[in-house]
Amino acid sequence: MAHLIAPSILAADFANLQRDIEMINQSEADWFHIDVMDGVFVPNISFGMPVISAIKKHAKKTMDVHLMIVEPDKFIKEFKKVGADILTVHYEVCQNLHRTIQEIHNAEMKAGVSLNPHTPISVLEDVIQDLDLVLIMSVNPGFGGQNFIENTYKKIIQLRDLIDKSGSGAMIEVDGGVNDQNTPKLVAAGADVLVAGSFVFKSDDPVKTIKNLKL
Repeated sequence: MAHLIAPSILAADFANLQRDIEMINQSEADWFHIDVMDGVFVPNISFGMPVISAIKKHAKKTMDVHLMIVEPDKFIKEFKKVGADILTVHYEVCQNLHRTIQEIHNAEMKAGVSLNPHTPISVLEDVIQDLDLVLIMSVNPGFGGQNFIENTYKKIIQLRDLIDKSGSGAMIEVDGGVNDQNTPKLVAAGADVLVAGSFVFKSDDPVKTIKNLKL
């Protein structure tokens, strides 16, 4: 399968959000990546339910929602209501991860788990077969525009091995510092989905930039 590109709405122009959504609709991008931050788990705050609902009204592609929040279980049904197709929670905040994954599936969404740069792949051994997606953070979560962490390649390779050996159908997503230089190496290591924020939206021609990331 060819790799997918998921532009991160966090890097869009919020004064022209509908314009940027339409740009993604018309581009070769595959998903909308939407980061939700609470100022507790990460040192930043991003949009909530009303903005996601507004995005959904115009988005014509998969809504990939990444929760960087504490106690995500409280809001699973709410994110389904506002349009999430994939809901990803962080391993680091889930006390009962298997139950959280079940609740996401019960709400008829695909379930993902994200790992911070310091969290080893091995923590997923007992839940990998229940997951639709694993999101590897290649920067520390909370802010856009950070430098890519080189250890990410090793983690992707380890995760691909775990997925293959377990028979899981989980996709591997990578978020943080993705650009046209590291994309080939990420795909070669085993990544299925690449999240790109600043690299897309701060480029002179975002549609062309997305197209180049697909090559």
